[in-house]
Amino acid sequence: MTTAAAPAPVAVAAPAPAPWRTAVAEGRPPAPVVLILGGFLTAPPLYGPLVRRLLERGAADVVVANVWTPDWLLASPRGLGPILTRSGRALLVASACSDAVAQGAPVLVIGHSAGGISARIMTSPVPFAGRPQRAAGRIGAIVTLGTPHISALDPNPAMRSGTEAAAFANREVPGPACAPKTGYLSVASTVAWGRRHGTPGERRAWALYRMLLGPDTPDELPGDGLVPLAGALLPDAPSLVYPDAWHGQFPGKEWFGSERFVEDWWPVAVATWQTALLARVAEGAAQPHL
Repeated sequence: MTTAAAPAPVAVAAPAPAPWRTAVAEGRPPAPVVLILGGFLTAPPLYGPLVRRLLERGAADVVVANVWTPDWLLASPRGLGPILTRSGRALLVASACSDAVAQGAPVLVIGHSAGGISARIMTSPVPFAGRPQRAAGRIGAIVTLGTPHISALDPNPAMRSGTEAAAFANREVPGPACAPKTGYLSVASTVAWGRRHGTPGERRAWALYRMLLGPDTPDELPGDGLVPLAGALLPDAPSLVYPDAWHGQFPGKEWFGSERFVEDWWPVAVATWQTALLARVAEGAAQPHL
């Protein structure tokens, strides 16, 4: 009877590190690919000037999520699930762009207004509206511009889908939940004071702020004209607060994406993203896009 010899063990080579990891470890990080997630009732063409400004300042490429005004209008009866699906697809497109032009580095996500909530939800390990997310590995940093991170649940159906989404984010991925491997930066403003008993403009601002903060809203508080400062700062995360930036692209007003503000917060956003990449390299995770 002949006994077959045991096969010699086969050496399996460890997978090569992603190119961006080597570049970061050697002190030459790539330029980031940016994904812009737009705000409530916006459409991609509105972000054309912001795309141009980011490219002029060194972004490797910029992708704007394919979310349009009708999608936001349908969010009231349908919820934000479909918008999260479109945002997730845009993240896959941005990741593919990064493979081509940024050595596969995780994407730098800029969320304007409600888009910042979408960005945070995409990092959740828990499905949102039955849709799996778990995209933290693809996101190197989340920069939010006037995002209502903190809001009270609103009984108004037109507002409730947004406040429920914020509540989900604050429950499942509170604050800088994915730090240090994902960086966070919230950008806010104090340009418009809301006063319960102030001028007509101040009373209008106060009414908007109260829609987000609920019945406990103070009689006087600052904000960006739509989102109060108290709601726009992500707890325990770094922030930049401007005294004169408006929430959106109103005629004759400079918003967070205007030239002089981008000039200021963009370098901080890139540094935040690079710091997160360094944390991933230090941890030595071997999974793709982590």
